[in-house]
Amino acid sequence: MAQPRVLVAMSGGVDSSVAAALLQERGFDVTGVTLKLWGGDSDSGCCSVADVEDARRVAAQLGIAHYVFNFADEFTNRVVDPYVDAYASGCTPNPCIECNRVIKFGRLLDRAIALGFDRVATGHHARVVRDGNRYELIRGADRAKDQSYVLYMLGQRELAHSFFPVGELTKPQVRAHATRLGLRTANKPESMDVCFVKKGRRVDFLAERSTMTPGAVIDSAGTVLGAHRGVALFTIGQRRGVGVAAGERRYVVDIDTRSATVTIGSRAELLRHDVAVRDLTFVDGVPGGQSLLAQVRAHGEPAAARLDGDTVRFEQPQPRVARGQVVALYEGDALVGGGIAA
Repeated sequence: MAQPRVLVAMSGGVDSSVAAALLQERGFDVTGVTLKLWGGDSDSGCCSVADVEDARRVAAQLGIAHYVFNFADEFTNRVVDPYVDAYASGCTPNPCIECNRVIKFGRLLDRAIALGFDRVATGHHARVVRDGNRYELIRGADRAKDQSYVLYMLGQRELAHSFFPVGELTKPQVRAHATRLGLRTANKPESMDVCFVKKGRRVDFLAERSTMTPGAVIDSAGTVLGAHRGVALFTIGQRRGVGVAAGERRYVVDIDTRSATVTIGSRAELLRHDVAVRDLTFVDGVPGGQSLLAQVRAHGEPAAARLDGDTVRFEQPQPRVARGQVVALYEGDALVGGGIAA
């Protein structure tokens, strides 16, 4: 019987390096691929020249074939441009989620299947569990590194063709595997930034690509407290960098793009009992139970909630969710779906 063929998305980091190594040890026919996604300046993530070279050299260490797929145009059109547009419209995007949706588990998965591969594998910290003919997406074993939130859009088709080999391991265990194998990425630092934006340059990146309309910073009573360069520089819940000395902790509680007005207020003014969501997707159909957990940030604490149509209702008031952010829904550690805050 022929060995199952697996195409491993190798970003040049330790997680995807170990994912490829583990699959090879398990007897799969492994091929590595690195995605060329961004042609502009980059110093982090999986878009730099150094990361592509690290992936190529790890593949050589493992003795597996390695290719580079150029998805730069689609990445710009489907990830980067919407990222800029979202901030300009007062939303807070998550480009890593859109990259997973349209690139890794969209374009790459489709190409892998067309080329005769059985599965696509990545270095995400999450787990796929098969139950009969159905698949579940479970949080990664290392709760601190769990990445199931950014995979909320995966359904049965995607999960049936996906491997997440490091999802069963803690991060120290991943690094220990890399050290055991002598992989050059064993001690490579993690990148936590948006891969196509240079560290500390988000404001400049947005200013270069969108029109900044100056406006007022006001409090909830309408009193003008200061001015700003453009609404694209703010997100709901932001506390630092507002540019107003209010004498107490104030947070961005509203962004009005039509008047270019940013409203700040107390933490209590951020609290909401519910959040409307759009583009709901589910791993395996609409969850039947009423008791769910809603997570609104990649590494945020989940809150008890229930799904009422296209509205997530919290048992206890939660800080307002910025438009454009994902609300992921869980039953225990099993991700059941989610949507985008509307």
